[in-house]
Amino acid sequence: MNTEATSGYGPLSHLKVLDLTQFLSGPYATQLLGDMGADVVKIEAPDGDMTRRLPPHFVGTQSAYYLSVNRNKKSLTVDMKTAAGLALVRKLAQVSDVVVENFRPGILEKLGISYEDIKAVRPGLVWCSISGFGQAGPYKNRPAYDMIVQAMSGGMSITGPTEGPSVRSGIPLGDIAAGMYGVIGILAALADRDRSGKGKHVDISMLDCQVAMLSYQAAYYLNSGNVPERQGRGHDSIPTYRTFTCGDAADIVVTANTERMWSSLCDVLSCAELSTDSRFADNKRRYINREALWRILEDAFLTKSAQEWVDLMLAAEVPAAVVNTLDRSLTDPQVIHRNMVLELAGPNGEKLRVAGNPIKFANEDEVNHRYPPLLGGDSLSVLSDWLGMNAGDVNELRCDSAFGPNGR
Repeated sequence: MNTEATSGYGPLSHLKVLDLTQFLSGPYATQLLGDMGADVVKIEAPDGDMTRRLPPHFVGTQSAYYLSVNRNKKSLTVDMKTAAGLALVRKLAQVSDVVVENFRPGILEKLGISYEDIKAVRPGLVWCSISGFGQAGPYKNRPAYDMIVQAMSGGMSITGPTEGPSVRSGIPLGDIAAGMYGVIGILAALADRDRSGKGKHVDISMLDCQVAMLSYQAAYYLNSGNVPERQGRGHDSIPTYRTFTCGDAADIVVTANTERMWSSLCDVLSCAELSTDSRFADNKRRYINREALWRILEDAFLTKSAQEWVDLMLAAEVPAAVVNTLDRSLTDPQVIHRNMVLELAGPNGEKLRVAGNPIKFANEDEVNHRYPPLLGGDSLSVLSDWLGMNAGDVNELRCDSAFGPNGR
């Protein structure tokens, strides 16, 4: 586990990123950039990103929610409602390579800062806006959160028990996907800047991202007119791509997707008659007769424990896995080997454990990860490094209330 608290190298270590985001989608995007070495400065209101205080789980005085998406950043508190604070953010944007914000469209313009204004001074700037519905369209001014776009995209309508209510994904796909697509857009804009010298305004809509992720479900509907239904325990095309409950009451996932895998599954289950049953001769017929097939398979899987079945199927090269709870997945030897659980040392000796960065570069060490910043804890160093300010300059900003009433 990585316990270092330093940074300074990585493929994006030459980039300055100004982070004007809060909650999840934007902070997730900027954390990914920081994980790859970018110098990320998080601008926070004087009372901080509200997720710092979000219950119920805390490490010390900081919410685990905040800590999970803000490593590898520095914090600078700025009151953008003051003239001095707004001017300071504008100066920082003018020396940035990337600005990321997740305000509703028009909010920053009302405060007095916009991509068009900064671009006039910094034509190579890449500005990424993440919002619920993007910078254009009839819904652009609506507020949105993860569950809103999961619902509006149709994704929730195909998630959950077939006879039950629509169910939100257990992970915040609306936020996480927007953050990931935001990073893809930023990196594409930076690549184009290398050729043209010009930046871009990357416009990310959380709803767009969820619609894009519908993938083949969207294609099914758009080309057939048939509205997909809730998926329940399995897949709407492959009947042997499904969860089953085993004799120890634990669930497993079986993904016998090919004819070879189907034959091997029949052998593992000691159900050779299944492979010769005309009702199940190929995937099309297995799909037509799936209810009968599931009854047979459900009874068979009740005869052994989940791990016993998984071991047998893997030995026969049938992909299978136990449905893990998080206490098992986050201690799994494969997860640990890939450094997907990080341990970071805090400023007061506290230890923070979080999910790691899945982007690995062969034969290269990962960036050494920095503990999420204390509120306003990097003000002097940021203003010195980015703007060449000294202590006197910073004190003048403090007197002008640029950092808010607490003067951080």
